[in-house]
Amino acid sequence: MQTQVRSDTAAKAPWLAVHPLSREDSRAATGLRASVAAVKGKVEGTAGRGPFDAIMEQVAAPPGVTFEADTIGGISGWWAKPSRSQKGAAIVHAHGGWFNLGTARAYRNFIGHIASSAGADAFIPDYRLAPEHRFPAAVRDVEACYRGLVDRGINRIAVTGDSAGGDLALVLLSIATAQAANGGIAPVGAVAMSPVTDLALTGESFETRAEADPYFTKSQVAGLVASYLGETDPKNPLASPLYGDLRGLPPIRVHVGDDELLLDDSRRYVEQAVAAGVDAELDVWMGMPHGFVANVGIFDAARLALNAIGAFLTERLR
Repeated sequence: MQTQVRSDTAAKAPWLAVHPLSREDSRAATGLRASVAAVKGKVEGTAGRGPFDAIMEQVAAPPGVTFEADTIGGISGWWAKPSRSQKGAAIVHAHGGWFNLGTARAYRNFIGHIASSAGADAFIPDYRLAPEHRFPAAVRDVEACYRGLVDRGINRIAVTGDSAGGDLALVLLSIATAQAANGGIAPVGAVAMSPVTDLALTGESFETRAEADPYFTKSQVAGLVASYLGETDPKNPLASPLYGDLRGLPPIRVHVGDDELLLDDSRRYVEQAVAAGVDAELDVWMGMPHGFVANVGIFDAARLALNAIGAFLTERLR
């Protein structure tokens, strides 16, 4: 019934595409769910950094992609460079980890798949993490990285991000687009995967997907968000892109699993972007968990989503 309800919604909303769960992916999702059940809701604080990076480093390296450390706009990070890439174009990817976890090095293989699919070099900045560096440190770092790419003569830039990095990517999209009115370079588009968009945590899916989400609980998420925000209003548009002015933004594509606490973060953001006149589309993947796109080689849905993301980015970066 759930699939039917979502399909009916897609028929009414041209910006929404719902992808059915294949039998193979259903089996893989069941296996993944069983493997992480014991740690659901337990990854918190700086102690989770090592295990989180270890998980991300298990992503198989894509063929034909090289990696190199660099510093862009004063922010260190890693490049993922496919053997054939567009000149004068780049992707900047903000990594996930609920603002507390994650490194560019650990993410390089995953982002290498995006770079390969898009045919463009991708840079992953090591933005500062909470709780040592609270809001707006991460925002300022990804903004500095974007300006650094422009200073290097790159004039076609797409922004991407996953989870908390999706939040940062969408915030950066608004910042850089606004600055373009004063002579800056506007991003050509954005892709967000399982993004956080509302740090006030008001989405209904925190309740409706509480059991289905294999990784997170609302209380766990609230603690991670609090360590990032401190005393900042969670509805500050620089913290939560859902509450920003979305008018005039370039095209946006969002991919999210149906089995996510953050399902409504994606749905509401795209709905508001479309209402503001933005070319925005949402792909909901039935039966998929948070961050499923990184599960390369596990889910066929990850391969299909990467193909769609690559096609969109290739077109925008031309």
